[in-house]
Amino acid sequence: MGAAMRRIQAGNALTAFGIGFTVPFLYIYVAQVRDLGSMWATCAFIAFALGALVALPFTGRVIDRRGPVPVVIGAAVTAALGALSLGLATGVLPLLLSALALGAGQAVMQPALATMIVWCSTPATRTRAFALQFFMQNLGLGIGGLFGGQIVDESRPGSFTLLFGIEAVMFLVLAGVIASVKMPHAPAITDAVPRDPAQAGGGGWKRLLQHKAMVQLCVLGFVLFFACYGQFESGLAAFGTEAAGISPSTLGLALAANTGAIVVAQFVVLKLVEKRRRSRVIALVGLIWTVAWVIAGFSGLGHGSAVMAAAAFITTYALFGIGEAMLSPTLAPLVADLAPEGSVGQYNSAFALVKQMALALGPLGVPVGAGLPMVYIGIFVLVSLGIAGLALRLGRQLSTAQDNPSLVRTALAPAKQPAAPAADRVPA
Repeated sequence: MGAAMRRIQAGNALTAFGIGFTVPFLYIYVAQVRDLGSMWATCAFIAFALGALVALPFTGRVIDRRGPVPVVIGAAVTAALGALSLGLATGVLPLLLSALALGAGQAVMQPALATMIVWCSTPATRTRAFALQFFMQNLGLGIGGLFGGQIVDESRPGSFTLLFGIEAVMFLVLAGVIASVKMPHAPAITDAVPRDPAQAGGGGWKRLLQHKAMVQLCVLGFVLFFACYGQFESGLAAFGTEAAGISPSTLGLALAANTGAIVVAQFVVLKLVEKRRRSRVIALVGLIWTVAWVIAGFSGLGHGSAVMAAAAFITTYALFGIGEAMLSPTLAPLVADLAPEGSVGQYNSAFALVKQMALALGPLGVPVGAGLPMVYIGIFVLVSLGIAGLALRLGRQLSTAQDNPSLVRTALAPAKQPAAPAADRVPA
């Protein structure tokens, strides 16, 4: 790992650490500490998502034209201002504007940092680079949430101001670290993977929407993110508390199990997936998540004890974590390998936009999870099976180099020359 990549990964981890300080406590802060109620707390989350949805469509072109470094720095400064002002806000309008800025800044960072990783890696190192990024993110979020929980006190608004202040400082640290990164003059993706000649020419969103494999990947990504991340703190949490009788403390343990599964399994899983077809790895994730949803359904049937229900619910979140660990070295490198030269930022931004849309629509599962729990489970069992089907269909659109780069690297590696027979050796 080069110096540039080390700095990118360190900045990414520190940012995740700062975000972990505030993410678990945003609802409590708005609804209870600022005494604005649940409606305005929900509006704060909507503003957060809206900031991302407004900013991302324009991000890719800026990254490709100006480079990812100034985009990361600008996004980090915007997010820092949003976090600091959110910690100081007492009224509805300042709070919503702060959430809007914070959401936009955080969202823009994702494709810009992903593009930096692509530029500073090669097809041979890219899978591990994105796996390390995901590992560091989850480790940072987990440690940040742990420390934040020790600082926060609902009776002291100043403790929340401190949390948001720490988050703002971490964003500024990211800006400083990224400003010191010396990017390669030519992105490492220029020695990339063979691409379909039909994708040459055109530009921007038009070219992307005409790229059948990328469109299919975006559809698959939307379903993946909606079925997993979109349900973690919304529909699945509602199902657990309403149908399975899961306590808030058990829900916290389930979230911790998810993070723990990712941290423990990431590099074990990496060895198993990096030499296999990406489409089949994604299909396997769909099957694993199918099992996870079935186990979640068992926790809500009421046939076992409260301990069994809690164990089943925690297992569900852990299985989701294993699936996430399989996706982290798979999806982002695939987006990079699909992107035509000069459009990596555009493709990363499009995929980040798909993720934000899935997260924004995730809470639609709440009324179903709370009111029709078994229908909710049945829907997401079918959705998870659909993920497997969509992944296998995507595989038919990918070249060998895009679906399994390890085969290409093996084919291109120089063969070892056999040792000359003893009789043919020239004595020294």
